[in-house]
Amino acid sequence: MDADFSIELGREDPVLDFPWKDPEGKLAYFDLKRHPELIAQIEEAEKFPELGGFLRAVNSARSVVESAKCDAWTTTELSAEEEIFDASHKFASYVDLIFSNIDDRWSFSRHELFVKRLVELLRRAPDMPASVEACVRRCFFGDTEDPREGFYFSVYVNGYGNDDGAVRKMWMIAVKLVETAILQMSASG
Repeated sequence: MDADFSIELGREDPVLDFPWKDPEGKLAYFDLKRHPELIAQIEEAEKFPELGGFLRAVNSARSVVESAKCDAWTTTELSAEEEIFDASHKFASYVDLIFSNIDDRWSFSRHELFVKRLVELLRRAPDMPASVEACVRRCFFGDTEDPREGFYFSVYVNGYGNDDGAVRKMWMIAVKLVETAILQMSASG
């Protein structure tokens, strides 16, 4: 598995407003950590049970993080960097995560250490056509006129292959490895 991390704090890099809601009001943040029953309202978790399992795990009491946002999709558009997988298809997903401990949300060093440790664990996984990238980004907490600036991470998980079944299987294995690594890190502090 190819695993890497990045720090994306530039002016043009993505940011997260937390809690979030889309402009049309159709999609919004669900607090799965405190209300796990709300997972039934997340379309992606229903459509992709493996993603639902991941969301249950990272929002469990055993986890030091919680989910803010997610998506999953299949594509045949691959970047030049993805040519190493010699594949025509990709199953991709991302989950935006925040620390459950409010004080940790403001600590850049805590976020950087977390993604570095996550990548170290995932690089020990067997060689397989899958990739993970964990990105530390800026987050604005609070739905007021003056939100507090902190951090979050996006975890991208991709499975590669030459048909929909193969890519979904590789993605499913990679998602489970990320879940296991996050729970292992949570247990060790």
